[in-house]
Amino acid sequence: MTITQLYYVLAVAENQNFTKAAEKCFVTQPTLSMQIQKLEDELDILIFDRSKKPIELTDVGKKIVHQAKNIVNESYRIQDIVDQQKGFIGGEFKLGIIPTVMPTLLPMFLKAFIKKHPKVKLKIEELTTEEIISRINDGHLDAAIASTPLENETIKERVLFFEPFVAYIPKNHRLHDKKNIDVSDLQIEDMLLLEDGHCFREGVINLCKVFKNHENDNFQLESGSIETLVKLSNEGLGMTMLPYLHSLDISEKHKNNLRLFNEPNPAREVSLIYHKSELKMQIIDALQNTISGIIRGAIAFQNVKIISPLATK
Repeated sequence: MTITQLYYVLAVAENQNFTKAAEKCFVTQPTLSMQIQKLEDELDILIFDRSKKPIELTDVGKKIVHQAKNIVNESYRIQDIVDQQKGFIGGEFKLGIIPTVMPTLLPMFLKAFIKKHPKVKLKIEELTTEEIISRINDGHLDAAIASTPLENETIKERVLFFEPFVAYIPKNHRLHDKKNIDVSDLQIEDMLLLEDGHCFREGVINLCKVFKNHENDNFQLESGSIETLVKLSNEGLGMTMLPYLHSLDISEKHKNNLRLFNEPNPAREVSLIYHKSELKMQIIDALQNTISGIIRGAIAFQNVKIISPLATK
């Protein structure tokens, strides 16, 4: 049994197709098939049911794939040990970022990180929290930046910063004349929200439910982007909520629509998250140091109350 064989097994299990798995592994399909066949012969079992379309794992195959993930991940530790011993910070690093953090945070740290660590080949994807957790657990992401706490036993979290919620209240709205607002002022019925799948949406809902009990939430309008929500709000369709860094990009013409909350400021916790197996920690450390150093000058709020990003049940 070899690690290469286990790697091939994982590729077929993921793609449910030998040809696609071979392409991913950069080998010919006969080579991949032969190695998996050798492993099955050695173990005297079938890992895949080849009669099914697409290919499916047998019952014992599912158990083998679960263990193979652990073995392949642990094998990567050897290179990690060598890299850390040499003080090497480089190689491919796959990073996921949630949509409500990507457009504001990425431009702040990316150039500085690349300049300081030119040997790291960052591959960055914008993904929802659900997609991020799945890909971290499957080994397709090395780390991610997301709203926390996630209460997931397979994921480790390093807090980067606390980002306050900022209300965007257009003219003629009932709260527009208030200098600062309280959470108790909010009514979910006149709130424009992001669509399902965005953890910031859940944070806003949880924020409103802290003080009000809405058995039947009636959302007026939902959108896929914060920029769209601001435009809709300007049309008088309701107020909306922004992460603090997004509020910095509001045009001068509309800055008078921004309202901070009375302390403690409701805020989201933004963290660097990664698998508990702790692979590529030297790059994770470098990312944390770069981001923390830059964000410290942008967000100076201290008295905050963290709002959960998880959907309430």
